[in-house]
Amino acid sequence: MNEDLFIKICGITSEADALLAISLGADAVGFVFAPSQRQVSVQLAGDIVKRLPPEILTVGVFRDEAPQRVVEAVHTAGLGAAQLHGHESSQETQWIRARLPMVIKAFPAGDRTIGRFPEFGADFLLVDGDNPGSGEVFDWRLAEGVADPHRLIVSGGLHPDNVGQAVAHLRPAGVDVSSGVESSPGRKDPLLVRAFIVNARAAETAAEARDPLDEDAGPEEPYDWRDG
Repeated sequence: MNEDLFIKICGITSEADALLAISLGADAVGFVFAPSQRQVSVQLAGDIVKRLPPEILTVGVFRDEAPQRVVEAVHTAGLGAAQLHGHESSQETQWIRARLPMVIKAFPAGDRTIGRFPEFGADFLLVDGDNPGSGEVFDWRLAEGVADPHRLIVSGGLHPDNVGQAVAHLRPAGVDVSSGVESSPGRKDPLLVRAFIVNARAAETAAEARDPLDEDAGPEEPYDWRDG
């Protein structure tokens, strides 16, 4: 990842949606292999990946899958990273990371295990709500100080109207969205995807202009954590 805000559009189920996200400025697309309304096969993900620009990060999302299966699926589909969204142990995560170029380890906001993140050997820590994919917003204050901001990705209930506030408050390395930019489960809405990316980038620019040296700068005004 570069130093700019990293934007991932997750829950991709079609080539059209993958190309849409990329054309609108996304840095990465995610494919869900865990049980979900947005679950896709490894074969479908691989077929889509073949048609994407090589600089786009492609991520497979797993939950409590056997480590060998994770590595096999990522290699088979030609993905660039695995996102572990379950109760994977530090040993399992390390084993997977030793065999893949990038691993993102997800934790629910407020999870005590976040404090042990360095033991997992993952490249990035993703903080999500208690029910991934539900679109539920968590209190962003729970993500404050849990990791180096350069390794923090924020997810969980983000949408075009609140992503700017999340970026301003946490100054994360990246943001991740799925249901917040959909017209229906698994179908991305072009207007929502565009608005999400535009608002995220604008918030990043405004935060840097306000205080480019203070990586931990928060918003000047309080926000409503539930409604954005």
